[in-house]
Amino acid sequence: MGIETAAVIDVHAHAVLAETMGTAGALGPELGEQDSDRPWFRVGSYRLDGVRYQGSPFMDVGLRLGRMDAAGIDFQVLSPNPLTFLHFVEAPLAIRFCQAHNDALAALVARHPDRLAGFAALPVQDPAAAVEELQRAVGSLGLLGGYFGTDMPHRLDDPVMDPLYDAHVRLDVPLFLHPSPAGIDGPAGDPNLKDFDLDVVVGFAAQETLAVARLIYGGVLDRHPGLDICLSHGGGSTGYLFGRMAMAARKRPWSPAHLRQDGAFEARLARLWLDNHLNNANSLALLTGLVGDDRLVFGTNFAGWDAPDDLASHRPPPKLADNARRLLRVRT
Repeated sequence: MGIETAAVIDVHAHAVLAETMGTAGALGPELGEQDSDRPWFRVGSYRLDGVRYQGSPFMDVGLRLGRMDAAGIDFQVLSPNPLTFLHFVEAPLAIRFCQAHNDALAALVARHPDRLAGFAALPVQDPAAAVEELQRAVGSLGLLGGYFGTDMPHRLDDPVMDPLYDAHVRLDVPLFLHPSPAGIDGPAGDPNLKDFDLDVVVGFAAQETLAVARLIYGGVLDRHPGLDICLSHGGGSTGYLFGRMAMAARKRPWSPAHLRQDGAFEARLARLWLDNHLNNANSLALLTGLVGDDRLVFGTNFAGWDAPDDLASHRPPPKLADNARRLLRVRT
């Protein structure tokens, strides 16, 4: 078995790598627990409670493979932990961290090539350095593409990001975007998001929806027609706000002529790849009814707090594995 023949491919599965602990100086990351039932994970002043990393599939590959077997998941593409994107720290520190992360992840998946692959962490606060690290991670380490957050110093449509997008096209690899809680190492964000885990529960969906808007309104997809971008959690609230976003493209004064045509927004949205991790069948049906399933892939946030409790019963259609192979450039 391998990704070429896998019936179920999970593209949304984060890894926490022990080799990266201490590579970010005072920022952490650091693991601990108040007692056996209350684990925590700290990065800088940000602390996530109630998600077990140490002694869990996040860090123990044996436990991961065992749980994959129990859930009927044939293959996973592992990605950076969004709590450790470190997009707002000084560039040299971020570069060091991403190199250590990618080295460790490549070594991990190389031991299990029939079950695991990986995406590269990128120091996007320095786009030129991110290009270099993407080239190294893909060309020397064998990782499958780039991975970074939606909350970072540059807007997604800032022209300074174009060389990094060009590099993905030149290397013929996809880019995966995933949000992170605002304020870990940068601006604090909306104070309303600081209670009830709203920075994750609601803030993630807001960031993903903003990413869709900026990629389309800001012309990223038009400037890079060969670029394949996949967004987590079905693109956030895009399925619900689809009509409003399309109407803005047709009517608002800032919209360029090429977005004012009927169907122009819809056509560009259909170019984006989305994972199906929406936690609700009706939400997923709404999204796929609008954009179809040709660029939909299976994602779980494996072992995370919002992963389905009954993963074994969540059997994605076979088409989603074929979609993942197209996205990941797997030659069968």
